[in-house]
Amino acid sequence: MNAVDIEQVTKSFGEHMAVDRLTLQVPAGSIYGFIGPNGSGKTTTLRMIMRILHPDSGEIRVLGEQNFAAANDRIGYLPEERGLYKKMKVDDLLVFFADLKGCRDSRARVREWLETLGLSDWARKPVDALSKGMSQKVQFIAAVVARPDLLILDEPFSGLDPVNANLLKDAVIELRRQGTTILFSTHDMEVAEEMCDLIGMVFRGRKVLDGTLESIQDEYGSDVLRVRLEGETDVRELGQLTGVQQVNDLGRSQELRIARDADSQQVLSELMSLGRVRQFELVRPSLRDIFMRIAGPEAPDR
Repeated sequence: MNAVDIEQVTKSFGEHMAVDRLTLQVPAGSIYGFIGPNGSGKTTTLRMIMRILHPDSGEIRVLGEQNFAAANDRIGYLPEERGLYKKMKVDDLLVFFADLKGCRDSRARVREWLETLGLSDWARKPVDALSKGMSQKVQFIAAVVARPDLLILDEPFSGLDPVNANLLKDAVIELRRQGTTILFSTHDMEVAEEMCDLIGMVFRGRKVLDGTLESIQDEYGSDVLRVRLEGETDVRELGQLTGVQQVNDLGRSQELRIARDADSQQVLSELMSLGRVRQFELVRPSLRDIFMRIAGPEAPDR
């Protein structure tokens, strides 16, 4: 069963086509990563799933329901625009959000979540006493405290330091273990690679990728060489090697995208003329590399 079914959905705002005949499925119990550049239609799609916006055409079924008002109490939502009642005490605020979802006697659960995310000492403090990162964690708890069947997160890790980002990642993975379906958007390709069972990408309102990371990488083949030379490396020289189409400088190492008919051994031979080669391996393109091929400044249709 799918937690979300979207079939040929279109949404426009005036003359701007935000979502164009989008079809995708989010299997129940999965973590589905939703990626795409700014303005690609991600947030509009999430808001249609949440029934905040109506599609112009097409069908959306959420947790088996198509009715626009159905299943809302079974969905948790963390919007990209954060907002909390600043004068309320943290624990009272979270109990209030649980009540809105029909979840009674939630104080014990609120205490557990505050402890899990390192906020126990702030339970009786007003929200406006919290830092930005703390407020973000409180809003995450507000989205999950009622134990939703479907959790929708719009850029959940944006702006968090690595420690707090890891706390939220661990919480999301644990929720998936308990049976919650998670759909989240992100600009962090490493997070998507690390966490997601499935990844979908939209670009200019249309779906351009959909599948497991492995299937997406297989589609693009193994055309990337990861190399590292001893000492200082002149990236411009790497771009002049036979068959090299693009160089991605990672600092200590570089990724060279080569033409399909390029001879990797010829590239190695030319590399050796530039210096001592410490690393040379043929790898599949990263999700970040694939993203840039589709939406970057050098993409064919830009």
